[in-house]
Amino acid sequence: MYHEALGPLQPDWWMLLWAIAVASMTVGNVAALLQNNVKRMLAYSSIAHAGYVLVAFLAGGKEGSSAIMFYLLAYTFMNIGAFAVVAAVARAGEERVDMRDYIGVGYQHPMLALAMLVFLFSLAGIPPTAGFVGKFYVFMAALKEGYVWLVVVAVLNSVLSVFYYLRLTVMMYMRGDQATGPAIIFGPALVAALAVAIYGTLWIGVNPGGYLAFAQASFLPL
Repeated sequence: MYHEALGPLQPDWWMLLWAIAVASMTVGNVAALLQNNVKRMLAYSSIAHAGYVLVAFLAGGKEGSSAIMFYLLAYTFMNIGAFAVVAAVARAGEERVDMRDYIGVGYQHPMLALAMLVFLFSLAGIPPTAGFVGKFYVFMAALKEGYVWLVVVAVLNSVLSVFYYLRLTVMMYMRGDQATGPAIIFGPALVAALAVAIYGTLWIGVNPGGYLAFAQASFLPL
């Protein structure tokens, strides 16, 4: 296992990874909070999610390793879905990627906005989505290994992320009287991508047991 690497130096690089995890989560979320560009917001939030993965990496063992696998699976669905929505809006309006370009999308394109809402809730770690379950497994794995303060920092960062995800939600749903959104063409590729992403994001969140069992089995001794 990776916990056995550089055995004599483990205390030193463990502290370094602890600091990198905290920096990734904090810098990623703070930078995302300051963005008006939706693509950049999601890109910076990806840095924060890498920090959450490092939390599970530090926990190590079967639980930490399986938590990484589960989290990456959940993140794949919700992130692909979120970027699919961004790509659809941007393409329809010739690179409409500013927060203000999403004003009234919830009224003009309710299904697209609902899909984005599911992905944003999952990225923020709100139940009953896959993102919530993924963060729960990551935090529990770290707590069992005694990384209490690291989990506290991770939870606070997760709460911080709610603000910028909620900001985009407000733009979509709370300002319909100022709607300026473009007409969006729902091609078969977009519909298929959104359907798969929504299914994965919600189904894994509601029925995580089987996927976690697969993740755990992948780390069983041969």
